[in-house]
Amino acid sequence: MPFFSVIIPTYNRYEQTIQAVESVLYQNFKDYEIILIDDGSTDRTPELESRYRGRIRYVRQNNRGVSAARNHGIEISRSPFCAFIDSDDRWRQEKLKEHYHYIQAHPEVTIHQSEETWIRRGRRVNPALKHLKQEGHIYLQSLKLCLISPSSVVINCELFDRYGCFDEMLPACEDYDLWLRITLNEWIGLIRQELNMRYGGHADQLSARYWGMDRFRIYSLIKMITRFRDDMTGEYLRATRETALQKMNILYQGSLKRGKDVFAEKLSGMITALRNECYSSIDSSILLPQ
Repeated sequence: MPFFSVIIPTYNRYEQTIQAVESVLYQNFKDYEIILIDDGSTDRTPELESRYRGRIRYVRQNNRGVSAARNHGIEISRSPFCAFIDSDDRWRQEKLKEHYHYIQAHPEVTIHQSEETWIRRGRRVNPALKHLKQEGHIYLQSLKLCLISPSSVVINCELFDRYGCFDEMLPACEDYDLWLRITLNEWIGLIRQELNMRYGGHADQLSARYWGMDRFRIYSLIKMITRFRDDMTGEYLRATRETALQKMNILYQGSLKRGKDVFAEKLSGMITALRNECYSSIDSSILLPQ
């Protein structure tokens, strides 16, 4: 049984995926397996099966989105710890070794991540203060934005049994959704070394495909309130509700400006129900792509 299962979801990113795979194969810690989930690519990505035969597990599925791809990898993984790397990112050579040492030193920590280097349109950029990674109980800080990066995180696979996997209804922000469920109870560890490179700014990123990305985060916040509020302290519930209302009001104004009047009207009804704590009457499905 390998110590880590490294799961790489990909879709039509042949060249980028080669770089991601090579960065894992170049690790100076070798007790791992690579699971490459090809989410129905129509480019040359299937050629990677023969290119890396014997070195990775190549699995092809019908196109179902990044959540389904990651979940498939989790399902067939054989290791106690899962790590992820997006197909457009890279790992530094010592990444898995540092995570191994961290786990040995902190066996009680079930999820942890490393610092990362941000590359945007070919140039290194410094993340804003609000994006700086934090250690500890970070649920409240995670409400406004995603503070855990898939390509930097390592998870004890038992957490998926406890909290579920990635929500396959979400076309984007699926990581934000999972981290909310996990950070509600779990302490988040941090290796203060930049062990992966996170690339952004290219046209095929999921964030470039959808308008009003916060609607997916609102969906997750509503889910936390309707399904998990009994597990929350009063402070957590109030903060979750207030954050959802803030994001919903911004989305409402943006919808009106875009001429999405029907959507805005439905969203207005959701806002009223949330303010009145009529949680059972909230239909968050309108926030998903129709």
